[in-house]
Amino acid sequence: MSELKKPKIKPARPFFSSGPCVKRPGWKPDALSGALVGRSHRSVDGRERLKLAVDRTRDILRLPAGYEVAIVPGSDTGAFELAMWNLLGERGVDVLAWDVFGHNWLRDATAELKLTDLRTFEAEPGHLPDLGEVNFSRDVLFTWNGTTTGVKVPDGDWISDDRQGLVICDATSALFAESIDLRKIDVLTYSWQKALGGEGAHGMLIASPRALDRLASYRPPWPVPKLFRLTNKDGVLRDVFEGVTINTPSMLCVEDYLDALNWAEGLGGIDATIARTSANSSLVYDWIDRTPWVAPLAADPRTRSHTSVAMRFAEPALANASEDVRLKVMRRLVRLLEGEAAAFDIAAYRGMPAGLRVWCGTTVESDDIAALLPWLEWGYAKARAEAISV
Repeated sequence: MSELKKPKIKPARPFFSSGPCVKRPGWKPDALSGALVGRSHRSVDGRERLKLAVDRTRDILRLPAGYEVAIVPGSDTGAFELAMWNLLGERGVDVLAWDVFGHNWLRDATAELKLTDLRTFEAEPGHLPDLGEVNFSRDVLFTWNGTTTGVKVPDGDWISDDRQGLVICDATSALFAESIDLRKIDVLTYSWQKALGGEGAHGMLIASPRALDRLASYRPPWPVPKLFRLTNKDGVLRDVFEGVTINTPSMLCVEDYLDALNWAEGLGGIDATIARTSANSSLVYDWIDRTPWVAPLAADPRTRSHTSVAMRFAEPALANASEDVRLKVMRRLVRLLEGEAAAFDIAAYRGMPAGLRVWCGTTVESDDIAALLPWLEWGYAKARAEAISV
């Protein structure tokens, strides 16, 4: 492979991390000037800002009637584990795992909650398990979009409308980017730091009427830490679904989330955020189609993520080399582009096949994606030449 000329145009915002993700275009710290810092989140003003975050979320996502929203601790991980600890154990559970986070939930189910009536459906990176084998008389855990593998479910058609169990979905790298029929989901979790480029540490939990009924009628056999508790001896903590938080939130982060929601609404709402993400990912996938040294990690085009586009090295000389060689090329390529301030945080997730991962969510500008692609070509040519001689 001959050496390429260094591109002249760099992305204006070379931030392609899959979390925390790039801020919305035009964001400046001034956006937080109205934050309720130095005040109690339990004050009238504090509770109003938190309630506003819940209400705006409900409106922008167009939640079905009866669905409730809570702000919870621990980002998406906290929100998903909170759902597991409060709701599971009432019946058997099916767990689907095809990326790092799906396997985290599987580990929680087996090693922490020690569920005995458990069925697991796993797949290698790049593939989905057989969705047709899921039994919806049981509770079901899955991740809509595997952030680490770039593999998503193609849609929600495989989820039964007549299910008896609860469907609990980690949608943190899918919401605001994929078309999700929320009537198919009983508990959906996400974080502010992913799709909307918000700050970390806070999670969101959306619960269907069926999930709220389970909360009201069932108590799990294991201890539930106070930080996860959605019920007490009197029933469901209803005020948690009206903006009251279990622990102290950052009002600076709350203001940042409200700013992101305002931006999304100004674009045209969730349809517009999905369209931006689709346009961004199309730029990358079209480039992959015409680039022989790289291929999507997702094997089935219908399962290719619109947000976390994961790639593997496909050139035979590298594909047939050892994983150590591929890792060497990946790390060198990433360092080259970081050194040029052309791209940050684009390495494959640890434990995944060596390659690249580019976040294409709605807060990324298409012009920055377009400017990134020649840099990937240049960086690969240099890194490859240093690693292998053929």
